[in-house]
Parts: sequence; structure tokens; C-alpha cells
Amino acid sequence: MTSPSTIFSLLFFFFLLLPPTTLSQTTTTTFIFPSFTLRNITLLGDSFLRNGTVGLTRATPVPASSSGSLLFNTPFTTLHSSTFSFSSSFSFSISNSTSTFSTSSLSLFLNSSHHSLSLLFLTNPNQLSLNLNNNPIQSTDPTLHAVHLNTGNLFTSWVDYNGTNNPRKLSVFLNYSNSKPQNPILTLDFDLSQYFKDNFHVGFSGSTLGSTDLLQISSWGFEFESFQEEPSFNHSNPNNISRNPLSVDFDDTVPAKDSNVVGKNRVKWFAIGVAIAGPALFLLMLLVLGYVSFTKWRGGVRKQRGKCFGTSVVAACCPKEFGYKELKLATKGFHVSRIIGKGSFGTVYKALFESSGTIAAVKRSRQYSHDEGKAEFLAELSIIAGLRHKNLVQLQGWCAEKGELLLVYEFMPNGSLDKMLYQESECDGSGGNVVLSWSHRLNIAVGLASVLSYLHQECEQRVIHRDIKTGNILLDGNLNPRLGDFGLAKLMDHDKSPVSTLTAGTMGYLAPEYLQCGMATEKTDVFSYGVVVLEVACGRRPIEREGQKMVNLVDWVWGLHSEGRIIEAADGRLKGEFQEEEMRKLLLLGLGCANPDSAQRPSMRRVLQILNNENVTLVVPRVKPTLTFSSGLPLSLDEIVSDAEDEFKPGQFMCEIKID
Repeated sequence: MTSPSTIFSLLFFFFLLLPPTTLSQTTTTTFIFPSFTLRNITLLGDSFLRNGTVGLTRATPVPASSSGSLLFNTPFTTLHSSTFSFSSSFSFSISNSTSTFSTSSLSLFLNSSHHSLSLLFLTNPNQLSLNLNNNPIQSTDPTLHAVHLNTGNLFTSWVDYNGTNNPRKLSVFLNYSNSKPQNPILTLDFDLSQYFKDNFHVGFSGSTLGSTDLLQISSWGFEFESFQEEPSFNHSNPNNISRNPLSVDFDDTVPAKDSNVVGKNRVKWFAIGVAIAGPALFLLMLLVLGYVSFTKWRGGVRKQRGKCFGTSVVAACCPKEFGYKELKLATKGFHVSRIIGKGSFGTVYKALFESSGTIAAVKRSRQYSHDEGKAEFLAELSIIAGLRHKNLVQLQGWCAEKGELLLVYEFMPNGSLDKMLYQESECDGSGGNVVLSWSHRLNIAVGLASVLSYLHQECEQRVIHRDIKTGNILLDGNLNPRLGDFGLAKLMDHDKSPVSTLTAGTMGYLAPEYLQCGMATEKTDVFSYGVVVLEVACGRRPIEREGQKMVNLVDWVWGLHSEGRIIEAADGRLKGEFQEEEMRKLLLLGLGCANPDSAQRPSMRRVLQILNNENVTLVVPRVKPTLTFSSGLPLSLDEIVSDAEDEFKPGQFMCEIKID
């Protein structure tokens, strides 16, 4: 076996034989897909491959929401202390648009563990936007260049970034043909090397909201060059792929190649290296080997931690990993004064990041030291990381350190819906409390129906939330609803029935069959949605005490409906400022969703269609259906009429519960 000293000696003389300009390197990686196969790419969400073309969204016969991504499997690596250039061209189309009011977006993205750059093509209105970390930094209107994105035509776009010139420049070209225009549609002086200093992935993402649009990528080429020290870059044509990369007929990756600049006088440099630089190079070699060993060890630790927590895939896809100290500082050590809410499996804190001046919400697992807390944390992380909808609370990052499991969300300034409906709010300036207007309430019902339709029927795997309630519906700055708290959610294949061994959720919102059997389906979410709709319309809690009597909201509204007085259930604080037919439709929709017979409840897609006047209103019987369950119900009467979130105690049951 060769001794370590022999290896070091050989390496030493090998280093001496190289010219001192060896560290001046160029690494080039190129791939070209004139059409796609499943080789070297990963499809996420609703994306699919058909006849060599990748569809990022699903074409649907009725307006719906869909999202998907295409990811190139191999990450790109920038050399240490280096800069880089890249060029990409791709052909895409946005077709099957049936409404001028639909919104669709398609983006080319570069994602590292800390930063994200995306080129976003948006319809309604037509817009081309360059975003850094989801913040627009430059945008333009393609229609000013006679380009309309939602016509269904095939477009070709070129994105060139030259990281060697001063200033460094990024340019975007767009055309109906594969002939590159002379003038860019968007250009920006921008230094990307300060943001992308390690591995990053490239790919596409697409999403539709309330449309039948189909977003497709038919071809893609990408060339990446990383330079260290003084690069020998061809400035006359720094982005070779922009000539016509899509005409090359292969779909694999061109391996990375290193080019060494050879000195003119090798003998002279050899003599100088032996006499002067030998000890320095030997020391450098030791440092490099030590650094490589340390990097491999640290990467192994991180990889193992990712396997333990199951978050390595999530971290590579979108949200950033926060440091525990950063989150602790932003929440003042998780001080009680920063608590803004409590979810099913955690406490939520307001976090202020002084370095950036941004505000976020940090959810801290209530049972982080137990396996159950970890399981719920990973469930929420794995579910939310793959979801994209305007009525979902956006996940910004996560942290798994020091036994803590933390999720970072965007901050919702108007808090939760239940606080807006029931608790004292800030005065509106006239001495009265802020009251949600009818238009805001109707928008909340529509937005919640839209996101539940997305979760139930438009995801690759349906998501059963299992805890729909006003406390889990947050309101952004414009009072738009955002559904959050996925700690109880379950991912299920569309052809399987989600059976839960533990009935969990909040009393007053739980469907009768879920209380009896513990089986959660999309219809249990529909029941909870119906209760929320009645709360929004009536301004009453699901279960309220009136004197010595507990009044169930569903029973109360159904009683008024049976007497032909359902409009009297409207929230008195609205002072009649609503359209009576809209109020009647919303109240009947709430009763229809809260029908004790799950088979009679509509799907969330039909609910959304009814709210958008695309389907007929539900027929709700005047007398509430009666269902009888016998024995085995693990609940006491006090628990049934409470709003508690704790788990049910074993051994307590009623012989019979009658729902009428």
C-alpha cells in the first residue's frame, strides 16, 4: 500500500509541473432539449410529459387552479471566488385560454439555498417581470413590443447574462419565431455573483388561477460558464447557446470541462516554482485537502440531518432554511408578548428581522421534543412546500435545530377571521368597531372555496385539511382570505380513502360521520366550510351559550329556513347593507355544505361554481335530515358543545347521539 508521504510527494511534484495560472479556470456546462424525455429532469405538481412537450399545468374544461414545475436534476456549481455567465433559450406557449379575466404565470427560475431569481411571464395583465427573492426588480409590458402572451402562440425567449463585463448585464429577448431579435425586451445591469455563490438549480414553474390555460415548454437549452480569477472569456460571443441551441439534436448533458491556460515558458516557471513556490504550494495543497475533507464531512452531516428530518427535498425546492439564532432574535427569545396565535400543534410568534426590516410569522411546534411533534411538523412542511395558491399562507422557510421545529410564514397584518368577526377590533375613527363589509365576507367565502377546490381536486395528491375553521383563516392587508395551519392535514391519493385513527379537529366544525368513525374525506372539509360560511353570514360562533342553553349555529339557521325566515339569520351588524338574494344564496349554500348526510353535500368545485354563478343553487330541504349513530362515540356531552382543541379522553361515550 502506498504510504501517505509518497502520495503527498507525488501530489507535490504534480502541482509543480502545472503552470501558476492553473487556478485561472473556466468550467462550462451545457444541456439542450429540442424535445423532452424523463432523462435528467424531474416533474413536480401537476406537470406532465406528452409527445416530447412538458405541460406545467393541466387543461381543464372549467376554470380551475393548477400548478407544476420542471426541474433540471443536476445543480450548477460556481467556482470559489468566481463569477459566471449563462445563456438560456426556450420555447413555450400559453393556450386554451377561455376567459380574458383568467390569470396565468410561467417562470424560468434559478434557485439556491438562499436566493431565487425568476423571469416571470404573466397574463392579465400581460407582464414580463424579473424577480429576486419574489420581489420585482425590473418589469415591462410585452404588448408594447407587439407580443401578447395569452394568444396560444409558440414563443421563444432568450435570457443572456454576461458576468464578465463591467457593468454585468442581464438581457431578455422574446419573439414569435426561433429567430433571436436584435434588441432585448428587457435589460438590466445586475451582478448575480453576489447572490449565487454555491450550488443552484434551474427549471420552470407555472400556475393558473381560475382559468383553463395550459402552460407548455416544448424545448430548452442552457449554457453555464463559471470563471475564476482572470477568465479567458470570448467577449465577442459570450453566450454561444444564443445562436440557435434548439437546433442541436440531443437531449443529454454535455459534461463540464476545465481549460488550463498554459504559460509560454514552462521551464522558467518550473525553476521558479521549485526554488521559491515549492513550500507555498505544498502548504496550499495541505489546505486544499483539509478543506475538501471538511466540506465532505460537513456535507455528510447536513445530508444525514436532512434524512433524519426528511427536509432535504423541501430545502432544495423552494423555502430557505433559517438559523435558530436568527429566529430567536427576531421573536425576542419567543417572548410571550410576541404570541399572535396558537394552532393545532404549535404557537405562532410575530418575528421582526431587523437586518431586512421584514415581518414574518414563526410557528413553533408545541411538542417539538416528541416524535408526534416531529411527525406533525414534517407533515405540514411536506404538504405546504409543494402547494401554490393565492389563498394559501405562503411558507417562507423552516428551521430544525436544537430540538426545535419551526416554520416561517408570511405575516398576515389583519390576523385571523375569528378575531375580526368576534373580538374587539381597533376603532375605525368614529368610535365603533371595525365590521367586515358584505363584499369582504363574500370574497372570503369565494376565496376559501377556491383554495379547498384546489386542495381536493387539483393537486396530484388531494389534501384533506381536517381543521377548517375561522381561526385558521387569516386575512392579508386587503382582507383576502389565506388558509393556514396544515398540522392536521393529510395527503391522499385520489383513489384511496383517508382513514384516520384519531378524530382530531375543533368541535363545532366536525362532521357527524367524522365524530362517529374518525374517517376524514373531502366531504368532512366541506362540512367545516359550510359552518364557516354560516359564521361569516351570521356573525355567530358555531356553538354559543344563550342562558342555560347551548345553541348550535347550523340548527339555528336551519330552523329559520324551515319557517321561511332564513334572511333573518344575517349578521345584524351589517345593518341590512347587502343584497338579499346574495345573502340567501350564501346561507343556503352553508346549510347545504353542513348537511348531516355527507352524500348530499356538494364538492368544493361545485360550491365554487355556485358562488361564481356558473351552477344552479343547491336545493336545501326545509327540515334538517336526521341521522342516528349508536355506541362507541368517544366523547362526552361537554366535549361536544365545547370549542376545545385537546384530544378526546378514552372511556367516555354516549350510548346514542341523535342529530336532527
